[in-house]
This record gives sequence, structure tokens and C-alpha cells, in this order.
Amino acid sequence: MSGVALAVEVVVVFFLALFLLHRYGDFRKQYRMVLFATLLAWFLCFLIVFIIPLDVSTTIYNQCKTDNQVHQVAIKTINHDNSSNSSVFPTQRVPKTCQKPWSYIPDGILPVFWRVVYWTSQFLTWLLIPFMQSYARSGAFSISGKIKTALIENAIYYGTYLLIFCSLLIYVAVTLKLHLTWSGLRTIGITAANTWGLFLLVLLLGYGLVEIPRSYWRASCHGQLLAKTYFKAAKLMTEKVDAEENLEDVMEDVKTVSETIKYNHPLRKCIDTILKKCPVEYQEKLGRNMDDYEDFDDKGNPYPSKKSLVKLHKQVIYAVQRHNRTQVQWQILLDEAFHLEDVAKNETSSTHKFVHSFPSAEPPGWMSKYLYTPTVEWYWECVLRRWCYRVLAVVLCAFSAAVVWSECTFFSTQPVLSLFAVFIQLAERDYNYVYIEMACFVTIFFLCYCVYSTVFRIRVFNYYYLAPHHQTDAYSLQFSGMLFCRLTPPLCLNFLGVIHMDCTISHQNRQQTAYTSIMGSMQVLSFIANGFYIYYPMLIVLLCIATYFSLGTRCLNLLGFQQFVGENDLTSDLVDEGRELIRRERRKRQRTEDGESRRREWRERYSEQRERYGGRNRSVYSELKETDGSGTDTGRAQSRRDRSDKAELLQDVEPLDFTGEEPLETDNRRSAGGHYLSTSASRARIFDDV
Repeated sequence: MSGVALAVEVVVVFFLALFLLHRYGDFRKQYRMVLFATLLAWFLCFLIVFIIPLDVSTTIYNQCKTDNQVHQVAIKTINHDNSSNSSVFPTQRVPKTCQKPWSYIPDGILPVFWRVVYWTSQFLTWLLIPFMQSYARSGAFSISGKIKTALIENAIYYGTYLLIFCSLLIYVAVTLKLHLTWSGLRTIGITAANTWGLFLLVLLLGYGLVEIPRSYWRASCHGQLLAKTYFKAAKLMTEKVDAEENLEDVMEDVKTVSETIKYNHPLRKCIDTILKKCPVEYQEKLGRNMDDYEDFDDKGNPYPSKKSLVKLHKQVIYAVQRHNRTQVQWQILLDEAFHLEDVAKNETSSTHKFVHSFPSAEPPGWMSKYLYTPTVEWYWECVLRRWCYRVLAVVLCAFSAAVVWSECTFFSTQPVLSLFAVFIQLAERDYNYVYIEMACFVTIFFLCYCVYSTVFRIRVFNYYYLAPHHQTDAYSLQFSGMLFCRLTPPLCLNFLGVIHMDCTISHQNRQQTAYTSIMGSMQVLSFIANGFYIYYPMLIVLLCIATYFSLGTRCLNLLGFQQFVGENDLTSDLVDEGRELIRRERRKRQRTEDGESRRREWRERYSEQRERYGGRNRSVYSELKETDGSGTDTGRAQSRRDRSDKAELLQDVEPLDFTGEEPLETDNRRSAGGHYLSTSASRARIFDDV
């Protein structure tokens, strides 16, 4: 059963990572190696989250077996000491009943599994993904050129990191007088990586614990949600216009270079590669200059260098990606704004049936016909959705408060103040492994949701931006995979510390989990294990307070970055501008819909007329055919009788008398019916004029 549970979780996590990658990435256009590295990073991080509850339940069961063995050894020792004294009754052994969990994983499997997963994720985040980032971002025209660029950039980047790390390592070793071994160096490296990850973790977690419940609560307030959508529309329109202008400027540079470099120039292949990355409408304008057969001359006009073409290639890739992303996001935002306006209109409907301004052109499916009818849609959109979001926001707020309290008190073991540690210890007394695993999974899933959703939401000057609907570039995909690999190990260690399963932090004499065993003893750097890991998470309180009062948003707004702040003149102006933009797009789409409906009406009308006249002609033809078909035998007999009658009439005709009178001469003329009359005279007068 344990192998089945592990295999099922691996399969489920793989398809979850594949679904997210399909939603944000583009399987048809992006490099296969980039997609593989991102998929592997997401898969390993999600897998750690799903397997940690199994590790906890297995550790509790192993702890129970260890306690029984120690208890048995102690009882044997006491019985042996008491056997010499006959006046003392021997002590009876009362062992614990250790129930085996349904998802128990045998000894030796989890340590190997965690070691492979952890070091693979570290290899991805520190070596492979940064290399693939530079490779995908490079504008070189060959594989060797991309590899060279990636190696140079990573050598500079990680050379600086290595210099700083070696300097700090020497300082720590000299100051603390440590005798470092290979195991100690490995532990220090793991501690340094986890410390850097914990620093980012607290920042992202402090933001997500407040912003996620608040986002669901704001989603229940329809007016505020619509105003924020108008605000997004105004900002996105500005970005869309900038992207179009940037693309036009880059296309002008491409046109200039394409006209300069002729067909027989050695760098013409580079120009062709750049042209393939341009949009289709620009490719038709920037075709090859095959009408100009000037010979290539090195001493002629100055030509752009290959280095400048590499830079131009990089600019084209970025400009096209940004332009396509803004176009898709604009259409999605329009649909969202139209839907919210439809909800506002339908709230006062007396028929309790949801009416869309722009019905879908596709025919409704069985779900829309029988389950999600217009009446059901009205009750969900206008009544139930807001209350569901409010209930969900309250539940998430309670979870956030429990996380903040536990993060500030998890170092206290006597008494146990961490709420999640209390829940796990209560279930551990009864060995309720299902409850233990579910409690662990819900807790760590909520922590991951707060952290990972923040990773998906943050945006760094269009340099890093995860956009759905296949609009995320390769650099942002790999950057997210790198962040996941750096955040997941400290997140799991923090979770184990919150539930008091990490002996290094809780200072309890109990068996370690298989996950913490690969981390080594954190006591090599005691000031980090006993100081930073315990007291730094308390900063979540300050970050939550700052997020609640939107201090970061207000600071960005003061610096000139447009942010949605409730009572602000700039925000009001952008909301009004967005409302006007949406109104304009609605009129434009309405005109398009009216034109389509008129064309559809004319097509249907003419098709009905064609069918009517065609049906009438077919009916007449069928009647004639039926008449001919029904009288076939009688017709044949009638035709035989007509031929016999004609023969009899010919026999009864008297012979003509040749009296010598001239017959009437016929003129050579055309009859009114369109047939020429006979132009030959009588054969008897053929030689009369001779």
C-alpha cells in the first residue's frame, strides 16, 4: 500500500506541474531544454511538498518502535536486577501498540529519495537553470554562440558568488576556530543555501498571508473589483501602446539592416533568422531584396557587425514577446471587464436569468443546457459568489493568524505554544496517521500557496513576469523554477520546526525525519541554528502589518509607479480613463457584432430563398419525372400507333401532278425563331438560267 501511495503522489504531482507549465509556457515555440528544466524544477518542488506528510507519519511510527525497543531493554535490565531478590516481584512489560500507517515507506527508501530530489533541485537552481536562462536570452545565431554567451555570463555571476562565499567561509573558520571536514563543508553549503532561501521565504510569506485573504474578500465586493479592473485597463493600455511603439522601432531597425545587407552578403543568413522571428505582417514588408543583384564589396558602404546583429536579434525576440503578451492580456481583460459589467446590470434583473452582452458564438454544451442554466448562473454570479468568497476569506484569515502565531512561538517546547505542533502531538498520542497526514498536508499546502502564489504575482519591471495563456517567456519560466528550488527546502524545514519535528530547532530527544537527515547537523554554525532560524521568522509580523496597511504599494506610488490605492487622485483618474477605454471597446465590439448579425441574417434570408426556389424547381422536375415514369408503357404503345398512322396517311396521299408551274421562290432570310430557312431552289429549275 505504501508503494502505491508514493507512486500515485508522484503521478499526480507530475501532471500538476505539466498543467501549470502548459498554462504559462508555450510548448510549440520555446526550447525543449528550457521546458524540461522548468518542468523538472516545478515537479521536484511540488513532490517535496506532497511527500513530507508521509515522511512525518513514517517517522512517528519509527519513533514508536524505537521507544518500545528502549522500553524492552530497560525492563530486561530491571528484571535481571530484581531476579536476585526473591522478595521483589518481577516487573511486567507493557509495550506500546504501534500501529503501522497505511502509507508507511520502508526504511532506507526515503533517505535515498530525499537525497536524489534535494541535490537534483540544487543542481537545477545553481547550475542548469541559470545556464539555460542565459542560453535562451542570448541573441546568438548558432548553438555554439549561445553556449559561449551563457558560459561567460555564468562565470562572471558565480565567480562573484564564489569569491564572497570563500571569504565568509575563511572568516567563520578563523573566528570560530572550526576544524572543517568534507561533511562540515557540505553542511555549511546547505546552511548557506537554506539561509538565503529563508530570507526570501519570510518576505514572500509575509506578503501572501495578508494579501491572499484580502484578495478573496475584495473579490466579493463587486464595485471595488470593477474599479480595479478599470485601473488595470488603463495601465495595460499604456503598456500595450509602449509595446507597439517599441516593436515598430525595432522593425524599422530590422528594415534598415535588411536593406543594407544584400542577398550575397555573408551575414544574410543572420538577417533571415531575424526576419523569421518578426510578426507575419512585418515579414511580408521586410522580404529579401532579391531585385537588387549588387555584388558584395568589403570596401563599400559600412555594414553592421555580427555583434550588433546579435543585439538586434535579442531586441526582436523581446519586442515580439512583449507585444504578443500585451495583445492577449488586453483581450482577456476586456472579457473580464465586460463580464463584471454584465453582473452589475443583472443584479437588478427581475427575471433572475443572467443575460450576457455578447453571447458566445459557439453552441451551448450539455452543461449549459441542463446544469449551468441562465437561472443558475444568475444565482451564482449575483448572490452566491460573494458569500462564498467572504466565507473563504474568513477561513484563510484564520489560517494566516494561526501561521503567524506559530511562527512566533514554535521555539517554545515547554509549554507547546505552536498551534500546529499541538494538533500533531494530539494525533500522535492515538496514532491517527490519516489525521496527521491530512493536518500536515493542509498546513504545508497553505504555506506553499502563500509563497508560490506570490511568486506568480510579483512582477519586476517586465523583466520577470509570469503571464498565463502561454505568454510567459523562457527567462521568467526558468526564474520561477529557480525560485521554487531555493524556497522549497527552507519552507519544509520551517514547517518541520513549526510542528516540532526538527530536533535541531526544538531541541527534543526524538528521531529525526528522513528529510532533516540529509541536511546534516545545523549545530556546525550554532549562531544560525540557534539564532537566525528561530528569531528571523518573527519578522513575519512586521511584514504582515506593512502589507495590511499597503506600505509597499504606497511607497511605489510615491516613487511614480502606478498602484491601485483607494483614495488617490491618480487612481481615480486612471479608473475613469479605464472606464472610458472599456466603454469604447464595448461600442467597437457591439458594432462588430451588429455587422456580423446583419451578414448572418442576409445569408440566412438568401439561403431560404435559394432553398425555396430550388425546392419548387425540384418539385416540378419530380412531377414531370413521375409523369414520364408512370406512362412509360402506354407511351411506347402510343408511339407505335402514331408511326403506323403516319404510314397509312402516306399511303393514302395522292401523287403530285407536275403541271409545269413554277413553285414559289424562297428568299434567303432568317426566321423569327432563330432558324435559317431553306436557301436551295427546286431541283427541277436548277439549270433554267443556263
